[in-house]
Parts: sequence; structure tokens; C-alpha cells
Amino acid sequence: MAHVVVPEAEAILDKEYKVLDHGFVRLVDYMGGDDRIVQSARVSYGKGTKTVREDKMLIAYLLEHDHMSPFEQVVFTFHLKMPIFVARQWVRHRTARLNEISGRYSVMENEFYLPKREDICFQSTSNRQGRSDEVLPEELQDKVLNLLTRSFEQVYSGYSALIDENISRELARINLPLSLYTQMYWQIDLRNLLHFIQLRIDKHAQKEIRQYGEILAGIVQIVTPFAWEAFNEYTLSSIKLSGKKVKQLVEALKESDPSLLKKLGISDET
Repeated sequence: MAHVVVPEAEAILDKEYKVLDHGFVRLVDYMGGDDRIVQSARVSYGKGTKTVREDKMLIAYLLEHDHMSPFEQVVFTFHLKMPIFVARQWVRHRTARLNEISGRYSVMENEFYLPKREDICFQSTSNRQGRSDEVLPEELQDKVLNLLTRSFEQVYSGYSALIDENISRELARINLPLSLYTQMYWQIDLRNLLHFIQLRIDKHAQKEIRQYGEILAGIVQIVTPFAWEAFNEYTLSSIKLSGKKVKQLVEALKESDPSLLKKLGISDET
């Protein structure tokens, strides 16, 4: 296989994409692009003998039919900065390699996530793990922001006092909250990155991690535009139906317009 260089990816290497108040996403390195997916699928050498149109169609076919192993040949390495509560959700995806800053070796910076006013909401009554869309009164927003700011100042002051007394860093850190920012290097192949993005830009995901997911999605679109287009078409823009619902759909189409079954490629014996 020939070494794959994507000029658009080269242009954004080490570019810092701001997220939340202190966070960021940086593409540190990448291996491969759309060409690598095609090379892997065809097990060919060099850039290949097919046209761009045929390469694009091949990638779409692979993704549509869930032939995902060629996508594992493309690898991304990111430098990430995020609040610890976002990181705890992040590491639930156990299909990547990561190295996180250690509070045992490093003095943690005085940086905490403070939500925007519009993001301070009541608990949702329909979603046990989410927030509602109801806008809070301004005085309650002020109360929440002031409470959080004071607690950040107090806890970091205590942390700094322990560090100044030469208390071990691994103990001094234990009272730091989930709002504290952490950093990590995170390496993942395209197949698993697409799955991560699918879950983390979903409307049911927490808003803060969705913002990171959207940045990652934009980077994938730059590095592997054909793969992203196919992913958007066959995954993000598609729907999943149970066997029961498929049968209901077939029966409804038989009654209304049987010709649609053929156009949609659905067997009337489904």
C-alpha cells in the first residue's frame, strides 16, 4: 500500500478547535484517508486503478452493507481537553488507546467548567439522566453560577494549600470535582470513531459531550469526506426498524402502492 497523504488533513494538524469554556480538540496525527479504505478493500498497491467515482461508490457500498473492517485501516490521534465528567463518559468507549494527564505527577490547573446560563436547566421529568428545556429564572441562574464559582475557588484553594505543604499530589487531588479539566491523547480507528460520533452527537447524549462529538465529526469529514458522506447517508440519516415494524410497513405498502416495494428493494415476502 502506498503512503496516503490528505492535504486537507495536513492543513488542520495541531489546529486547536475550542470546545466549552476551556476545552479543545486537536488532530495531532492521522494515518490514511479515503484512499486507504479503498486500498484495503481491494488489497491493491499504490493509489489504485479505479476512478474517484468508483472509489466513492465502493466506500458507500462497504458502509451500506456493514463491511467495516477496511475503515479500521484509518487511524486518528487527538489531543483533547475536557471536564472530568465528560472524560468519564468518553472512556466508556473501550475501543481506543489513551493516555491521560495524571494528578499524581502533575499539579492540576485551576480550570473548571462553568456552564452557560442557557445550559442551566431543571432535571427532565421524562429523561432520568438528562435536563429539561425549561428556561430558568435569571435569579436562579445567578444563584447556580455563584454557588459553582465559590465552590471552585474554595476547593482549588484547599488543593493549593496541600500542595504548598508538600502533601503528596496523589492525596492533594482527591477533593477536586468532576468539573475540573483534564487532558488526554486519544487514538482510535475510523470504524470505532464513527460509532463514537453516532452515539455522542445523538440528541439523547449530554450536551457538553455532543459539542466534542460535533467537532470530531467535522474533522472526520475533512480527512475522509467519502466515508463521512456514506456514514451520513446510511447511518446518521437512516432509521432502524424491528422485524415487526418491517412487516407492518410491507403490508401498508401492499395496500397503498405495491410498486413502491420494488422501488425500495423490499421483498413482499418479508
